[in-house]
Amino acid sequence: MEPIDIRFGGGASHTTLHPLVAFALFGAIVLTFVLPRKYVVVPWLLTVFLTPFGQVVVLSGVHFTVYRIAVVCGLVRLAITKFPARTGRLAGGFSAVDTAFMFCALFSFMSFSVQWMEWQAVIKSLGSLLDGLGGYFVLRFLIRDMRDVQRTIKVLAAVAIVLAICMTNEQLTRENVFGLLGGVAFNVPVRDGSARAMGSFQVYLTAGVFGATLLPLFISLCSDVKDRLVGYLGIAGASIMVLTSNSSTPLLAYAAGIVGLCFWPLRKRMRVFWWSLVLILVSVHLSMKAPVWALIQRVDLTGSSSGFHRYMLVEQCMRHLGDWWLVGNRNYNDWGSDMWDLSNQYVGCAVTGGLATLVTFILVISRSFGRLGTARRLVNNDRKREWSIWCLCAALLSHVVAYFGVNYFDQMQVAWYALLAMISVAASEAALSRRCKVREALALNGNEWTAVNSSLLETNP
Repeated sequence: MEPIDIRFGGGASHTTLHPLVAFALFGAIVLTFVLPRKYVVVPWLLTVFLTPFGQVVVLSGVHFTVYRIAVVCGLVRLAITKFPARTGRLAGGFSAVDTAFMFCALFSFMSFSVQWMEWQAVIKSLGSLLDGLGGYFVLRFLIRDMRDVQRTIKVLAAVAIVLAICMTNEQLTRENVFGLLGGVAFNVPVRDGSARAMGSFQVYLTAGVFGATLLPLFISLCSDVKDRLVGYLGIAGASIMVLTSNSSTPLLAYAAGIVGLCFWPLRKRMRVFWWSLVLILVSVHLSMKAPVWALIQRVDLTGSSSGFHRYMLVEQCMRHLGDWWLVGNRNYNDWGSDMWDLSNQYVGCAVTGGLATLVTFILVISRSFGRLGTARRLVNNDRKREWSIWCLCAALLSHVVAYFGVNYFDQMQVAWYALLAMISVAASEAALSRRCKVREALALNGNEWTAVNSSLLETNP
């Protein structure tokens, strides 16, 4: 049977908008057009993360979630804002990461539309395309320099603190205060006697992963004296969110971020580490009776995890490669028990969007790591900036690990877009700083600018 959310265009059949949410949304819209560009990110992120994703306005069968409305307003602000010709609308210009992200979203849109060949599916795909590309480029527009990066992390820290308090209350009362607004369950889900808090998110997995992936960013705040208190509070909030979600995936993502930070002393030898890791995985795969991804089913940090389901997702994806490689496959739920639950981002990209979507998604990750690596080398003598870039690397690693256990589908997508925007800013500012130093050195030495090695002048490392 076709999923109900596809037959009816996706989501609710009627408008669900609490008066408090409507008031907050109206205020956020006004502030989006009234505030200076650099401050717009504050009300924009607060509205997106503290509003349940199920809050939606339905017009003629078309769904406008609060997030989607915020995206449209952000795009309008982007279009009407004037920038000097030399700076452009995106920090550092249109990068390789932007290109990979854009093609990933487009491939996903086309594959889903082709699979279903229905007008309602096209409408749903257009909405998803707007959410993805629109949200990503709004954040690329709002986050333009390192001061914006710091401001964004502080806003995320405030969100984490609020959600941590609410999720703690969920553990104590088994009731979700965001459920009073609508758009998210009021009764907290319980598995094996343990409550799994979710805050304003649609599920406890994304709520916990939100806190886990932000940990390295909050730690980066602690290196600055004036931001240290916010950093400590953010760390506490993120940790509480992970613990109260009571799920293995957030715990693994949390640990991945910490491990990434611990590799700081080996930052100049990471290429050797990654190649060694690849060789180890290949060796394990060849020596095991089962494939290497069977190790996923052994992961259970809470005593109630569904590691076997994650393993079967990957296993069935590999077995049915011929069914999905071109444009995905809409009947993946027939491959086995609970296969409809795509709680793995990589498998989700593959079976719903085909090989092209999966490859471009991996390119977004690999090129982001590449840009961060180049940026770190360009600021090699500035330990403070180098550390902030390394924290971004750790946050990116945390997302990579989280993707093995969850498929982002609610506000968690916005946290991912925000990190990619921060990475672009860090890379572009590192390149700009290097160019300025080279110009100064040439001016002092009286040399010609054309004599500089082109690799030092690369705009988008």
